[in-house]
Amino acid sequence: MPIRRFMALLASLWLLVAALPAMALDTSAGVGLQDRALFQDTVDYTLTNQSGKDFSGQHLANTSFAGAVGKGTNFAGADLHGAIFTQGAFPEADFSGADLSDVLLDRTDMSHTNLRDALLVGVIAAGATFNGADVTGADFSDALIDRADQRQLCAKASGTNSRTGADTRASLGC
Repeated sequence: MPIRRFMALLASLWLLVAALPAMALDTSAGVGLQDRALFQDTVDYTLTNQSGKDFSGQHLANTSFAGAVGKGTNFAGADLHGAIFTQGAFPEADFSGADLSDVLLDRTDMSHTNLRDALLVGVIAAGATFNGADVTGADFSDALIDRADQRQLCAKASGTNSRTGADTRASLGC
């Protein structure tokens, strides 16, 4: 008898689940598996040209700039926490004072960028290029950076981040 009750319960549960509407994964805005309600106000800049644009001081957390081009773009003081810049090109961009914590910068061109006093805590920058970048006062705590890039950044690193108090050289592991 107990097995029959279990089978009846299982059949009832199956009917209940089958009656629920199908929920498709909507990736049209590049959000993927995240809860879209959390990101209603974000714009997807994936594979776009944002060169010379002014995003200074804007709230752009969790925004995607994957594969985008942003030569000379102004991100000074912007909140870019958790944003995606994977395979992007942002040479000569201004990220001074920006929050780039937990950002994906893998394989991104960050050459000659202004990263003065920026937060790069927990950033993933494997394969990124930082040639000529100014990292004075930047905080790279817990960042994942290629060894060659780390040595290059350490050669010019100086200062202390105004928000976290982290020494730039120490945060880079110099």
